[in-house]
Amino acid sequence: MGGFGGRLSPGRRRALVVVLALVLVQLGSLVRPAWACGCGGMVPGRNTTIAVQRETSVVRWDGTSEEIVMSLTVGGNAPEAAWIMPVPHRATVTLGDQDLFDEVSEVIAPVDKDRHYFWPRDGDWPFDGGGGDGAVGASPGDSAKGGAAPVGVVGRERLGPFDVARLTATDPDALRDWLERNGFELPDRLADGLKPYVRAKWEYVAVRLAPAEDASDDTGGTGGVGGTGGRSVLGGTLEPLRLRFASERLVYPMRLSRLAPTPQGLDLYVLAPHRMEPRGDIGGRQPEVVYAGPVDPGRAPRGELEKLAGRRMFLTAFRQEFPRPELISGDHELRRAAHDSAYQRVVYHDTLLTVGGVPVWLLTVGGGLLITAGVLVAVIRGRRRRTVRWGPGSGYPAPAQDNWPL
Repeated sequence: MGGFGGRLSPGRRRALVVVLALVLVQLGSLVRPAWACGCGGMVPGRNTTIAVQRETSVVRWDGTSEEIVMSLTVGGNAPEAAWIMPVPHRATVTLGDQDLFDEVSEVIAPVDKDRHYFWPRDGDWPFDGGGGDGAVGASPGDSAKGGAAPVGVVGRERLGPFDVARLTATDPDALRDWLERNGFELPDRLADGLKPYVRAKWEYVAVRLAPAEDASDDTGGTGGVGGTGGRSVLGGTLEPLRLRFASERLVYPMRLSRLAPTPQGLDLYVLAPHRMEPRGDIGGRQPEVVYAGPVDPGRAPRGELEKLAGRRMFLTAFRQEFPRPELISGDHELRRAAHDSAYQRVVYHDTLLTVGGVPVWLLTVGGGLLITAGVLVAVIRGRRRRTVRWGPGSGYPAPAQDNWPL
């Protein structure tokens, strides 16, 4: 018997279970703020959500110092969020320039090349069908010490929409408590994620993203702020941050990203004296090289990329996906590749080979037919000459008898 007063049928019971499960999932998302990670951890305020959709970083390393210019593309309904990034040595923090990423995108973009084919395909005369153009990608080829206090404040400044604190810590729980007291609301499990960095005596850059009230009408995403019901929210591509610190090895912090609940994507552009390669996949898919080549001052687009490269550097661009962030096992460490071989993706556009607008296959076949016809005509004429009869009735006089051999 169906209805509210009787027993539910098996089908209705299954439907009710599904509905209740969906309601519980929604309630859970309201109680527990969603995690999103760049190369550090990011969380929104209570009862709001934020998600890092893409993390793009340009890293410059010259053997003694490292510079990271990072841009995050985020979405959600959070008016503010906190983010923390561990660094192996004391860092300076300034605002970056979005033009840098535009220039790098131009350099690593695939090149277009035409590739001709001889015989007609679908879409070419005399065949009917879909378009004849195809596109095929080419296949590649000493730590700074904290003071006696559990948490030390190296510096704190306001950079655009960012409240930036540079910290040292000898106790991950004390670091979490300091962050919470100073407006950086982070979850308890962040302390566990920070323990390896505390043991290694790394320092930290803590960033609180709080858009200015007068930016609530900016919906373009370039400033990382959008308007929702008169309230500023973080969204789109956030203004880049530039971090610089001493480092004798090229390392890109990724360990905290294992706290993310959703798949993560990383675009990493590395400027170094030589071509570089990751030591491993650290729990994600195999990093894909999308570009490798030298960047010479004067040859690169004038602007941020040329200024960052400074002298001749080698640019290696990687792309990596992390379908299951909880499997991330550590930070990206990069080493010199065996060869400074260059690579650039190529997109081929297949077109029918023509001369003066006429398909070459037609000229070839037509010319071959003409030659064949000429040969046949010559053969036939030759045979006719060989079969002519001499003597009476043939129209030709018989040869003189004395001309014949005895």
